[in-house]
Amino acid sequence: MASLKEVKERIVSVSSTQQITKAMKMVAAAKLRRAQDRIIQLRPYSEKLGGLLANVSSGNAEEGMNTYGEVRDVKRVLFIPVTSDRGLCGAFNSNIFKAVRTALTDEEYANAEVEILPIGKKAFDFFKKKENPVNEDHWNVFGNLSFDAVKTAAEEAMEGFASGKYDKVVLVYNEFKNVATQIVRTEQFLPIMEVATDKGSSNTNTDYIYEPSKDFIIEELIPKSLKIQMYKAVLESNASEHGARMTAMGKATDNAADLLKELKLTYNRTRQAAITKEILEIVGGAEALASE
Repeated sequence: MASLKEVKERIVSVSSTQQITKAMKMVAAAKLRRAQDRIIQLRPYSEKLGGLLANVSSGNAEEGMNTYGEVRDVKRVLFIPVTSDRGLCGAFNSNIFKAVRTALTDEEYANAEVEILPIGKKAFDFFKKKENPVNEDHWNVFGNLSFDAVKTAAEEAMEGFASGKYDKVVLVYNEFKNVATQIVRTEQFLPIMEVATDKGSSNTNTDYIYEPSKDFIIEELIPKSLKIQMYKAVLESNASEHGARMTAMGKATDNAADLLKELKLTYNRTRQAAITKEILEIVGGAEALASE
């Protein structure tokens, strides 16, 4: 059985840890509110622009007007995993690593050259130890999260696809659903996916009136929409990170409270045993003196 001093030290240690996890939960909750507001405001714009992009792109793929919609044999592929800069957020980052490893087992990438463009320090630290080449230019966007910071990463991926350096670009990120739930998404970023045209479906191509011209819309809208799409993925991941950290720290705080109860019970039992032992020693000594 541990001594009173050891148990007391553990109680102090767990109490300090509980205070830290409780504070981290409160900080994550405050950051989550701001991150959640940003992604909720962006989603309607991104979804509408994405739908418009898919319609315009699919309607012009055969005309050769859309560079970013060209479907090629996949010989070189770029994966863009989005993680956090810090840990202590449960399985948030490890789920992304697992999703990338799972995707790479697909037959489509069996003979393809794979390059990684990590966003987030955890992704950079993980993939730089692996065999695939890693782009080291854009992993620190969360240091100053803004559209301009994400835009440069999107532009590099887009230029690589347009020049033929990559035949496919894939985004892997956590989509924010609520505080306790984050959904891992593996999405094709390039080439642009064509919109579904099933008979009787409401998702068929929509007729648009183009002003000033169709060519101008294609040249201006598609690059902008792709950058917005990547920015949305990064904001989704940012909100998911704070939600995952808030949940993880909440569980850690609860676990610390349970552990403190057990430690205090152990402390009281050990203290009572020590007192009982001392009483028995005193009684035994008194009886020994009396018998003399």
